[in-house]
Amino acid sequence: MKSAFSDFISGKKGIYGILHIIILIMSLFLVISISVDTFKGIPFYTQSSYMKVQLCICLWFLFDFVLEFFLAKHKGRYLRTHFIFLLVAIPYQNIIAYYGWTFSDEITYLLRFIPLLRGGYALAIVVGWLTYNRASSLFVSYLTMLLATVYFSSLAFFVLEHRVNPLVNDYGDALWWAFMDVTTVGSNIIAQTVTGRVLSVLLAALGMMMFPIFTVYITNLIQQSNKRRKQYYEEEEQQKKASAQKESAEKAVVQKVNT
Repeated sequence: MKSAFSDFISGKKGIYGILHIIILIMSLFLVISISVDTFKGIPFYTQSSYMKVQLCICLWFLFDFVLEFFLAKHKGRYLRTHFIFLLVAIPYQNIIAYYGWTFSDEITYLLRFIPLLRGGYALAIVVGWLTYNRASSLFVSYLTMLLATVYFSSLAFFVLEHRVNPLVNDYGDALWWAFMDVTTVGSNIIAQTVTGRVLSVLLAALGMMMFPIFTVYITNLIQQSNKRRKQYYEEEEQQKKASAQKESAEKAVVQKVNT
């Protein structure tokens, strides 16, 4: 992971590395700012400063997407693999506020959590970019996305349930609920809202998807370990053969001198 990070900065990925690191920093800032406002009970989506920051982050994401699209050798492949990134980079809330559009309460509520999806998805793909091994990249990216989903789901669950659910007294209860659901063990906290129930199903599904990816990752580690061990023994055997040949040659020279 460290070598991958240095490769990004030292030129292996060139300009891409700098862009991706900036995206990572912006994503972390976005997640932290939303989390702080949520814990303080501040509706972040109604603040003008938040909307401005959100717009700047989205514009940077779009700039990165357009730049990499034009620099990509296979533009069709790049568009297919980064289409979701394009979707989360669009500043929906700023566009809606600018034109004064109104939607139903359900759609408006869902739009509020797009920034969380944006931050979590950006974190996952940047971590994947920092990992060049395919199996490791898949595992680390999915693990990052899983943890981000657990965290964001706990935030959403806390906002939704703490007023209507007597079992959700603070954020710790919501976080406990999220981790218990993602492990498919289940929690004693039962969701009272429709969105909370949907999140319960989503977390359980993500948790079950983790097992085959974890198996692939462990298998890859074992294969790499066996490969290194085999290579070590082969090199050791070659050194023994080389030293034996050298000793034989020296003995032959000594015998020839004696005769």
